[in-house]
Amino acid sequence: MAEAALTASLHASAGEIGKDTWNLLASAGQGQTHNPFLDYAFFDAAEASGSASRRTGWQPRHLLLSDAGGRPLGLMPLYEKSHSQGEYVFDHGWAEAYERAGGRYYPKLQSAVPFTPVTAPKLLAATPELRLALVRAAETYAIERGISSVHRTFVPEHEARLTTSAGWLLRTDTQYHWHNNQFASFDAYLETMSSRHRKVTRRERRDAVEGLSVKWLTGTDLTEGVWDEFFAFYMDTGGRKWGRPYLNRKFFSLLSASMADRILLIFAYEGTEPIAGTLNLIGSDTLYGRYWGRRGRSPSCISSSAITRLSTMPSPRG
Repeated sequence: MAEAALTASLHASAGEIGKDTWNLLASAGQGQTHNPFLDYAFFDAAEASGSASRRTGWQPRHLLLSDAGGRPLGLMPLYEKSHSQGEYVFDHGWAEAYERAGGRYYPKLQSAVPFTPVTAPKLLAATPELRLALVRAAETYAIERGISSVHRTFVPEHEARLTTSAGWLLRTDTQYHWHNNQFASFDAYLETMSSRHRKVTRRERRDAVEGLSVKWLTGTDLTEGVWDEFFAFYMDTGGRKWGRPYLNRKFFSLLSASMADRILLIFAYEGTEPIAGTLNLIGSDTLYGRYWGRRGRSPSCISSSAITRLSTMPSPRG
């Protein structure tokens, strides 16, 4: 399809585009996999809660590509940003250099999942030609508005290759991912280690869970009381380690209302009192651990218990 036959439009929220259109294009951009962070529900919860909004420096400018008849063909999640917080890529050096050279770095355009350093497509369209059209439309918008730059972060390799071929600069970084290489149990995973490391790991797991019980919570288990407990954990971690929690309490309620069956909370209990928890989102072939927190002793049992049970986790619904 010729690029001239396409129309690009900007939208002030995911809600303005709509659930059906958003998820249709997200599916086209992912192929056979499903990343829950690309789901309409996640973006809508972030924006409708006010966590990702103009007030917080995340003004939605989602780019929608349509054909001459108005049929949607491509989507780029996009935000006009007045800072670089919540991206997990530190470009403050770029900002300083740009402004020392006489330019104005902010606002900038950022194509990302808000507050989420998970690799996922950002050019949500079925063909390379349509993805390139999204890139050119974002460039045009930046030029027309006098915006310094357009950024896409945590993208898959095929998208990185496409944008570098289009003249964009490439930044590289390192992430560590744990892969379940057909381990039937945690003991099978331990067999890949030396004898000394197996002993140390077993002792740490035994000490961590002593006196505790660990429970999975999903679907109808996710009551507002459960979210109150988890939010306290989340705020403790944000205030202690990162200095600024980005998500508000309303976000978790909205997310739960839309995709509870794709959320897995893992709580550690001391008696009947929850003392630690992690939030995970369930993808088609990946469990995405994202937020965590605790009160009291260090809850190393949480992550190890999740790994132990990965092989028996039911398939996501919906």
